[in-house]
Amino acid sequence: AVPPPLLRAVIMGPPGSGKGTVSARIIKHFGVKHLSSGDLLRDNMQKQTEVGILAKSYVDQGRLIPDDIMTQLMLNELKTLDRYNWLLDGFPRTVAQAKALDKECHVDTVIDLDVPFETIKCRLTARWIHPASGRVYNLEFSPPKVQGIDDVTGEPLVQRDDDKPETVSKRLQAYDAQTKPVLEYYREKGLLKSFSGTETNKIWPHIYAFLQTKLPDVSQKNVATPR
Repeated sequence: AVPPPLLRAVIMGPPGSGKGTVSARIIKHFGVKHLSSGDLLRDNMQKQTEVGILAKSYVDQGRLIPDDIMTQLMLNELKTLDRYNWLLDGFPRTVAQAKALDKECHVDTVIDLDVPFETIKCRLTARWIHPASGRVYNLEFSPPKVQGIDDVTGEPLVQRDDDKPETVSKRLQAYDAQTKPVLEYYREKGLLKSFSGTETNKIWPHIYAFLQTKLPDVSQKNVATPR
């Protein structure tokens, strides 16, 4: 019997869209290799590889890492995964990167988490902290007993700069501007599968059902093992 063709998938979604959670579930259920551009970058910077040192010089200056550096980094890593099913995360971020990837391999499917910005904004701005103790509150899941006040000391809570609504809005706008063309690129090729919703747990069954048409669920083999 001919083995089924290997899956070449990309996952896209704005920061706070639940991409990390969904990726983890895809890995667990379908046994795919997960390649995250952020993880790979950090790894290369830590190991001080040639490309890692180069990338760090951009990061330290607060500049975006150029397409060709990012592409070289990811494509080198993909060469080691050519016998596996894989899921790319955080790459391609630009149309130039998408075209470079196309030259090397055929992407089968692009999973797009289409979560409304308002939902994400609520999610990402829900975090408040008590600076002295490091206690973290989340207005949705674990709110303080009194709004804006630490449960233990009664001192005021603050928001980290990253979690302030204006910062979150900027990050979402940047994502949108950068990746809209990539989504369009894949949409025109007929590869884009968008999953819309406001809750990861409600979006997940649809993604799961879609991927089951392509890969077997490997997590069922060893049902005895805990999740």
